[in-house]
Amino acid sequence: MTLQIQQAAFDPGATLNAFQAAHPGVGAVVSFTGIVRDEGATLTALEIEHYAAMTGPAISAIAEQAIGRWQLAGALVIHRYGRLLPGETIMMVATAAKHRAGAFASADFLMDYLKSRAPFWKKAFSAGGSEWVSAKAEDEAALHRWSDLP
Repeated sequence: MTLQIQQAAFDPGATLNAFQAAHPGVGAVVSFTGIVRDEGATLTALEIEHYAAMTGPAISAIAEQAIGRWQLAGALVIHRYGRLLPGETIMMVATAAKHRAGAFASADFLMDYLKSRAPFWKKAFSAGGSEWVSAKAEDEAALHRWSDLP
């Protein structure tokens, strides 16, 4: 399992190619890349904060759970922090499995966790000021599909 919590930008294509090359013989690799979006054309920046002593262990634990649950050959989670602009890559998840069902389900599981429970705090900035981003009800509902999560 590879976990990177970083400020620096990364190349999703090169990262995915390296991840796939590191897992020869699997039948499926699934990835998701998140991009800072500006739904209302008002966002000037998104600032992400985290507490390293808490964030790394929490994400590692859920990734290890995914690896065991779907017998993954590997999992990758990259999440950026700091000040990000609309259109910038914010995160990436990739999973490698024997079959596509496990690769898709585990990537979906990891994304639901990251959206709802990963210890990141987000503040949105616009011309009108700033505000902390609250959890969304639909993200919480998606998380509950996985009944054994805290």
